[in-house]
Amino acid sequence: MPPITGIVITLNEADNIVDCLRSLKRVCDELIVVDSLSEDNTVALAEAEGATVISQAYLGDGPQKAHGVPFARHDWILALDADERLDDDAVALIERLALDDPNTAYAFRRKNYVGRHWIRAAGFYPDAVTRLYNRTTAGYLPKKAHSSVRAPRVEQTRAHLHHFTYTDLSHWIRRIDALSTRDAWAMKESGVAPSAVRPTLHAGIAALRKFLLKGGIFQGSDGMLVTLTTAFRTYMKYAKLNELHENETTPPAGDAP
Repeated sequence: MPPITGIVITLNEADNIVDCLRSLKRVCDELIVVDSLSEDNTVALAEAEGATVISQAYLGDGPQKAHGVPFARHDWILALDADERLDDDAVALIERLALDDPNTAYAFRRKNYVGRHWIRAAGFYPDAVTRLYNRTTAGYLPKKAHSSVRAPRVEQTRAHLHHFTYTDLSHWIRRIDALSTRDAWAMKESGVAPSAVRPTLHAGIAALRKFLLKGGIFQGSDGMLVTLTTAFRTYMKYAKLNELHENETTPPAGDAP
């Protein structure tokens, strides 16, 4: 197996970064952290684990994940989010791979957790994500939100990542607030116009997709939970996009004639 560089982007990930980097160390001989100016001790913890830390104000999802690639010593890149870990089956798979075809990238099945509870409903599993790729032929798309790796060919493996998405339901709600804010910013940066109709329309489509097309209707409370939270996040990101545009055009208090 040729050498692999592990890359993680971070912002205030002190609770996650050590476990993430130790997971990557199982198959990587170089670690790079691209940090979005964290205010906690993420950077110190990453450096203590032997990672090279590159400070970069947040550029958006795809550009941020691509930012560290030119600094890598190796062409094969394993990109994890800070709250992801390699399962034993993923480690075993990567160790077996010859990685002799730079045109092939590898996707893993992601297990998404709320606390200790693995949620499999409404598309939360297998939730395939491409994480291992060769930078000479593949890389993250320059999308500011929800970017993904584009490669000539993606092999869908049956190996797993553990994704410790939310510590509990309250954390899930807080993350919806944070992520919908990020998504709204990314859409505005990409030139998406405001719309009075879009929040309700897209939230409704998201709910129908999760509840019917993804089978949430048959998956009990977890199916309903994923449906409602997805619809709420979708509604809020478009509502916040409208708010960003309104704040840009509304004169400050006291300046009105």
